[in-house]
Order: sequence, then C-alpha cells, then structure tokens
Amino acid sequence: MKNLLVIFFFASLTLNAQKTINATDIMNDIKNGKNISYKNVTINGTLDFTFMDDALPNLPRKKRWWNNNGTNEIKKLIDSKISFENCTFTDNVLAYIPDEASGYTFTASFDNDVRFLNCVFESKAMFKYSKFERNAIFEGAKFEDDSTFKYAEFDKDVSFKNTLFKESATFKYAEFRKNVSFSNSVFKDSATFKYTKFKDGVSFRNTNFEEDLNLKYTVVTGTFDITGMKVGYDIDSKYTSINGKSFSKHLINN
Repeated sequence: MKNLLVIFFFASLTLNAQKTINATDIMNDIKNGKNISYKNVTINGTLDFTFMDDALPNLPRKKRWWNNNGTNEIKKLIDSKISFENCTFTDNVLAYIPDEASGYTFTASFDNDVRFLNCVFESKAMFKYSKFERNAIFEGAKFEDDSTFKYAEFDKDVSFKNTLFKESATFKYAEFRKNVSFSNSVFKDSATFKYTKFKDGVSFRNTNFEEDLNLKYTVVTGTFDITGMKVGYDIDSKYTSINGKSFSKHLINN
C-alpha cells in the first residue's frame, strides 16, 4: 500500500511539472529549428521572439554602424510553426523591443503559421512591426495587459474572434491582406485602428468597444460587417474610407 502511495505521489508531481514550462525552453527549441506546439500549459518567463540577448553582443555600439538601410531595426525571422492552445503566459510575450541602452529596436516576424488559441496573456503582448506571412490565429485570446499590433502585416488568414482586450489595444497602421474577424470580441479600453488597411474586408459583428474607437484614416475594401457592434464612448471616423465612401456612425446598432 505504501508503495502505491509513493508511486501515486511521484506520478502527481510529474503531472504537475508537465503543466508548466520555461520560456527559455521554447526559445531554445526555436533556435534549433523545432516547431512549437503546446496545449494546456503555463509558460513562465519572458518569451522573446526577437532573441535580443543573442543579437546584442554581435552588434556595433555606435549609431554610424547601424544597418545599411539607415535604420536601427534588427529583424528576426521565425521559421518554426508556433502553436499554443489554452496556454497562459505569465510574463511578457515580445516580438518588439525598443532597447534604450543600445539604441536598437528588435522585431520578430513569422514565416510560418502562428496560433494562440484561447490563450491568456497576463503581461504585455508586443507584436509591433511583425509580419505574419502565414495564418495568424488569436481566437479566444485574453490580453490582460497592453497589446500592440501597430504596423503589423497579415498576409494570410487571420482571426481575432471572441478575443478580450482588457487594456488599450492598437492596430494603428496594421495591414490585413485577407478578411479578418473581430466578431464577438470585447475591447474594455480604447481601441485604435487609425490608418489601418483592411484589403479584403473586416467583421466587427457583435464586437463591444466599451470605450473609444479610433477609425481615423482607416481604409476598408470589401465586406464591412458591423452588425450588433457597440461603442461605449466616441468614434473618431475622420477620413475613414469604406469602399470609397465615408463612415456613417448611425449605422451602428447600439
């Protein structure tokens, strides 16, 4: 009987240990060219897709030695497939780091599918300047801290259905080349889509913007579904273009 209890005890420890993983382990797998696939786990530590710490020692310290294109951006391309389902990230998830100490800005883009299905981001989620060359799925995600997809580019299928943004969220200057859905999502703080380009339509069906919605200079080509969309405060739709026409606030069903 004691032996059975001991076995059960260690089996429980193993099971619990499998539910948590360090972000550094994921980063090592990416460096080794492995595809990433996790389900029902908690990720501890900063998940840095830019691999800034690896790049810094090899970079010149003087601005005059910055990139030949005249910018201070250091780009990282992630080749691995990235898949997380029902996972929780306790620390920052970073594909964008403006490093004040060095003066460089580190960004990461994704050459393969990216999937964060029903995941919880307890800290910051930074995807500024990221290019998603394949499918990008953020359905059911919960962003509990600031998130940004500013200047992000989405080339293939992309979805933010049923997503919760607890803090301010920005898609300013983002570009969606295929239809994207934010249906049934909730933005509890301000939402910015200023200068965003939707080249194949967008759905805000039943989307709830509890505070301000910034659509200034937004350009939509294709389907513009705002059925059941709600906006708590102000909508800035100055110079917004919906298939060549201006945006009418009275179309919103409150």
